[in-house]
Parts: sequence; C-alpha cells; structure tokens
Amino acid sequence: MPRNPLLDAHDLPPFDAIRPEHVVPAMDALLAENRAAIESLVANAEQTPPTWESLAAPLEALNDRLARAWSPVSHLNGTMNSPELREAYQACLGQLSDYSTWIGQHEGLFRAWQALRNGPAWAELDEGQRRTVENALRDFRLAGVDLPTAQKHRYGEIKARLSELSNTFSNQLLDATQAWHLDLADDARLAGLPESALATLKANAEAKGLSGYRITLDFPSFFPVMTYAEDRALRQEVYTAFVTRASDQGPNAGEYDNAPVMEEILALRHELAELLGFGDYADYSLSTKMAESPEQVITFLEDLAARAVPQAREEYAELAAFARDELGMAALEPWDVGFASEKLREARYAISDEQLRPYFPAPQVVDGLFRVVERLYEVSFVEDETAPRYHPDVRYFQILEQGTPIAGFYLDLYAREGKRGGAWMDECRVRRLEAGEVQLPVAYLTCNFTRPVGDAPALLTHDEVTTLFHEFGHGLHHMLTRQTVADISGINGVAWDAVELPSQFMENFCWEREGLDLIAAHVDTGEPLPEALFEKLIAAKNFQSAMGMVRQLEFSLFDFRLHREYAAPSAAEIQTLLDAVRDAVAVVPRAAFNRFQNGFGHIFAGGYAAGYYSYKWAEVLSADAWSAFEEAGIFDPETGRRFRTEILERGGSRDAAELFRAFRGREPSVEPLLRHSGIRAA
Repeated sequence: MPRNPLLDAHDLPPFDAIRPEHVVPAMDALLAENRAAIESLVANAEQTPPTWESLAAPLEALNDRLARAWSPVSHLNGTMNSPELREAYQACLGQLSDYSTWIGQHEGLFRAWQALRNGPAWAELDEGQRRTVENALRDFRLAGVDLPTAQKHRYGEIKARLSELSNTFSNQLLDATQAWHLDLADDARLAGLPESALATLKANAEAKGLSGYRITLDFPSFFPVMTYAEDRALRQEVYTAFVTRASDQGPNAGEYDNAPVMEEILALRHELAELLGFGDYADYSLSTKMAESPEQVITFLEDLAARAVPQAREEYAELAAFARDELGMAALEPWDVGFASEKLREARYAISDEQLRPYFPAPQVVDGLFRVVERLYEVSFVEDETAPRYHPDVRYFQILEQGTPIAGFYLDLYAREGKRGGAWMDECRVRRLEAGEVQLPVAYLTCNFTRPVGDAPALLTHDEVTTLFHEFGHGLHHMLTRQTVADISGINGVAWDAVELPSQFMENFCWEREGLDLIAAHVDTGEPLPEALFEKLIAAKNFQSAMGMVRQLEFSLFDFRLHREYAAPSAAEIQTLLDAVRDAVAVVPRAAFNRFQNGFGHIFAGGYAAGYYSYKWAEVLSADAWSAFEEAGIFDPETGRRFRTEILERGGSRDAAELFRAFRGREPSVEPLLRHSGIRAA
C-alpha cells in the first residue's frame, strides 16, 4: 500500500502528493497515536515529578506532528477548495474538536502540568517556558477541566458543533459568492471601467469558454464595477447580489442562507460562556486578550465614535452635495457611494487608482517589500523554485540572515475559483526546538488580487499594496521570532487584540516617500512615482477617513454587543441590533435588503468573535509605534532593531502591554492614531 504523504516527515508540505483521500486516514492514525502517547506521559508524571523535558517538550512534539499534517490540508481547503477536499476536511473537524476537548479536560494531564508548575523543576524554567506553563493551566480551565462530568460532555458537544458550523458558514459564503455572475455580450454597459478591469472581466469569460465579459462577486471583479461603472442600474444589480450573499434576500435568496447558522453559533457560544462561569461570550473572549473588561472595550469604541462621527457626517454631506450638483443624483443610494466617492476624490485631488496602478506592477511591489524589510531588519530573500507548491501562481521564498536561512513563506497573490476571499497569513510550521535543532518557521501569505492577463504583470491598486504589506507584517511576526517554544513562538500566545500591531505597522511604509521609492516603479519605464503624484496620494490619504473609521466602529460595536447582549438571538434580532448600531455610528445610506451579517466571516468563521474591536485597539498601538520611527527616521537602524527585538522576536513570551512599554518607553497614546487618520478631534 502506498505511503500516506501526510504521515511522512517533511520540512515543507508535499503539496504535489497530497490527495483528498489521504486526509481522513492520516488524521485517524495521528490522533490515535497522540492519545496513546499522552496517556503514557501522564502515567510517567504520576510516578516521577515532571520536568520540561519529560512533559512539555514531548507534548509539543506531538502537537507539532499533528499540525504539520493538518496545516496543509486546512490551507488547501481555503485556497484550492473542491468537493472532495471539502468532504475530507469536514469529516475531520469533529475528530479534531473531540481531541482538543479530550486534552483540555484530561484531569491527569492537568495535574501533571500543575505538578510542573508547583514542583522542583519550576525553578529551572526560563521566562518563555514559565509563560507556556501558565497559559496551559489557564487553557485547561477555559476548556472546563473543573466541570462536572455531564457539563464536560456538553462542553465537548458545543465545541464540536461550533467547529462544524463555522466551516458551514465559510462554505456557504464561498458557494454564494461563486453562484452569481452576470455575462455581458459586449462592453456597452461597462462604460467608465478602466482597461485593467475590462481585461479582468474578459478573462473571467474566457476562463469559462465564453466571449464577452463576466462580472463575478470576487473582489477584483466587484470592486471596479462599484467604483467606476457609469451604468447606475448595473451597480445596483451587482451591489444587491453582493450584500445579499448567503441570505434570505437577493437573486439567490434562501439558497445558501447563513441565518440559521448564525443563530445556532450565537446560542452555543453563549451556552459555552455560561458553562465556564462567564456572564456572556464577550466576557469569555476577553479572558485571553489585552482589554481588561467588556466595559473598557465599549468605552474605547464609543470614545472613538464620539470623535469620528461628527466629521464622518460632514464628509458624507459633502459627498451627497457633490453627487447632487455634479453627478445629477438627487438621492445617493448605497450602490452610488463608491462611484460618487471616486469621482469626488478625482475632482478634489486629481488622482485615481488607475493613475497609480502602472507604478505598482506586482513583481516590483514584491521586490520593494523585500527591500523595505531588508533595510529594516538586515535580512535578505531568495526564491526556492524547487519547493513543492499547490498552484502554478504560488511562489516559495526563504529569509536569510547573514546568508543562513531563518524562515520561509509561500506567496499566493491572485484570486481564483475555489479560493476563499480576503487576505490572510497562516502558519505552515512554527519555530521551536526539536532534539537540540531549531525548526525554522514557515508561513502562508495569501491575497486575492487581480490576476495578470496575458504576458503583462498584474498592476496593483495602492490599497492592494497596503494589504500585501499588512499580511507580510503578520508573516514577519511569525517568521522573525526568536522563541523556541511553540506555544509562545511568533503569533502564538500573543493577545488577540495586539496581534494586528506588526501588520498595521508595516502599512505605513506604503505612504512614505522613502518607502515608495523602493516599492513603486512604472511598469514600462521603471521610473519612480513622480513627486506630483506622490503629493496627490498623500493629500488624498485621509479622504473620507472618518467615514472609513466609523465603518470599522460599526463592525466592532455590532460584533461586541452581539456577543455581550444577545444570548440566543433570532435572525430578526441580529438585524435589529445591526440597525441600532448603524443608527448610532453609520453615515452612509443602507438598503433594507442588505444582509452584511450573513457574510461576516471574521466573527462567524474566523477568530474575531467578540474581538473585531482588535483592529482598532491594535491600531492605537501600531500608530504610536510608528511615531517612534517618525521621530528617528523610518529606516533608522536602531529603532528597527528595537522593534524587532522588543516586539517581533518576543512572540507571546510576555504580556503585549509589557512589550509595547519596553519598545516605546511609556503607555500607548491614542493621539497618533487620530493624527494619522486625519480625525480633527485629535
């Protein structure tokens, strides 16, 4: 019988050999082996006082072997989704959830960790090891190790069901996104769209063996229609399809409706929180975050809203007046906002995304990103074309320090069928010590940019450039860590509301002349971004920034209040809460059929439940951290070294607040965020 590639030892996933039929047998085997090994470790700990080497290190090795097999499967499910892979992935979720619950509620294992914490070996542990032990004991309690048997069983049922529901939400959103398209025989209705967008829509049609143009709900197709299409009815049609995905509204009403999924997720989350002794899921969520209480989070968000909403209303009033006077729109509808905003931005600043695109060919941007990181952290990059990859578009790179590899990453930039939307960084392999050798970290860096057409390189928008830098910031956090214990290595063990600090920090280089001189070069001439265009870009940086901020606050308040106030809401009550939040902070018009919540994957299929506020919370930290570079020079070697040493290298070895104070020398201030965002209330 041929060997299962997921069970083979490997440095990088054998993507060229992995098949859906390998997944379930590999997980069956590994989970059974792990359970037996853990029982043996517990038995040993009962005979002899445990040490790091006798308990923690072998447990970490078991976790790592399981992660090495599951990580590529999970990544392929998000980037190369197929019915066969989806079925195999779904079949394993319950098993993995059961295993996680079994570990978290294993009283013998809990006692072994307690014995390590309270025994003679504690004195020998370093800071990172101690942190890992404390985190483990906390996580046992959060897994219900102290609960009576019946409640432990219920906890396991809830966790398994939540895992399944999260996957269902994600699948239905992907299916709903791909279920809709609009085919146009010619470009008559596409007036206003730039050549790059027309080429994308034409390529969409050609990929299906059709002539003409195909509009889909993938972002590289959806966004240019909403921003540039002069045909108002077309914008309305595409907007309606997009904001009703996976809902009871719109062209595919009821077909992939996520409403029942949301209702069950929220009810189970509330039950889980109560089971563990928390008042609600928001309270439970904060047990592993920087924020100290739900009240602190709400106060933080409402304070930002108080500063931003008045300015956002002014910005919207200006937009509505411009649309009325210059575009002949008596009333601004939701599907008009992107189009009118782009026209106003062009009128006010004489700049558009299309003017900038030629200066951001994807190969140049990637090269510029590497050069920025090289200058900041004294590392270099080299592509390894021999690494197994899962799609022809994917590239694999190593990061070198003084010529020696210290990390690696897969770069997957372009949208395609079977790939979930958005952009993200995920772990392929974590930095840890294994039998005296350092296992190097490897990351997945995934985006959904417009694909190149023909032989020409893809031309990115400035927003896409900042997205790439953002995700690479997460990647650097994972890859430049110096920790050798997996549970605190890279982003592991970092408070969720601080994990966006390194990613948001990296975005700043896309707005600085020195940074852009490395990133931007004209696709035909190689010329840098002209000074006149740079000045327009900077002048337009905070265009509608208050409107942008209140939109993020709307998402954050909706998420947090949903998990704070609503124990088991119906779909109608979820909508009522969202409407109430919008009444308080939103300024743009809304359509009654809008079902944004049905596609809010961050909180229903990602890790941001009662934690979406983290983006704004971490932005306070990142803006303040960036102000240190503004003071010293954005490529100041000493400041770069301190940021790497105090933030990136330390992973989760210490509290995020301590790390920030060590870098900045003081508590964080909200003022740099308001200043960078152009909020006048600063």
